[in-house]
Amino acid sequence: MSFGDEHGHGSDPGRTTDDSFGGMGQTRTRLPDGGGGDGFGGGGRRPQRKSRSLIAVVGVVVLLIAAIAFANRGSGGDTDAPGSGGSGDRAAGSEPTTASGVKPVTGKSGGIPSGFAKDEQGAESAASNYAVALGSDGMFNRDSRHGIVDTVYTPAAAEKLKVPQDKAYSPEFLDKLGLDPNGTAPTGSTFISRTVPVGTKVESFDGGDARVSVWYTGLIGMSGPDSTDPVSTTWKTWTFDLQWTAGDWKVAADSQRDGPAPVPGDIAASTADEISKAVDEYGGFTYAR
Repeated sequence: MSFGDEHGHGSDPGRTTDDSFGGMGQTRTRLPDGGGGDGFGGGGRRPQRKSRSLIAVVGVVVLLIAAIAFANRGSGGDTDAPGSGGSGDRAAGSEPTTASGVKPVTGKSGGIPSGFAKDEQGAESAASNYAVALGSDGMFNRDSRHGIVDTVYTPAAAEKLKVPQDKAYSPEFLDKLGLDPNGTAPTGSTFISRTVPVGTKVESFDGGDARVSVWYTGLIGMSGPDSTDPVSTTWKTWTFDLQWTAGDWKVAADSQRDGPAPVPGDIAASTADEISKAVDEYGGFTYAR
């Protein structure tokens, strides 16, 4: 989204008090083991190479998908980017769901987890945590957005993304979301944008290059007494092409597609006050497999 920590876990591997990035980091979950199946029905062809110019175009589209969908809700338009179109070299089968017990990271950069291992599990953890950062409300403020992009993307991709993103996140666009030019919600309201990974799948892995898909649910909307666009949920799959750059995994290109989406439950929607309170009180996660 464009809907984002513990890093030296200490004596308690499940808790942390690091609030440096968007309320993230108060506990940790383990995501599925990267054993190698295609849990979403992908094929067997290798991922296509993308030019640097395409990286910039795809990146801008991906980072705005959820926000544009929210802003245009009810218009009938389809604002989702297409899927990645390839699933790499993985054999068909189920992805294990057991936690590995390995700590996901040893540090952070700009409040975002960093220092991932140069293996499949490290790539899965990087993709999950980067999805959280790129789906946070920090993407709606210019300064914090630039910091996130510089941390998550390769230098070449980040350089090409910033100017087009700044144009896309225009004051007019932010106003349509109910935000001021700095991405701030009105007094008494809370703008919510979160990505919550459900699982990961390694599509392909070859030393310093990896393609990882993150299945996630997202929250986006304005919570407040005068909101005409209340917080809603989305279900999407975000695919990242990762490159090993300067000792860590970085995003070279990414794309999204809808689903898989479960049948909606029958739980009554909470009030705006309950949603705002929950966002303030419940921090995010540092993700591992």
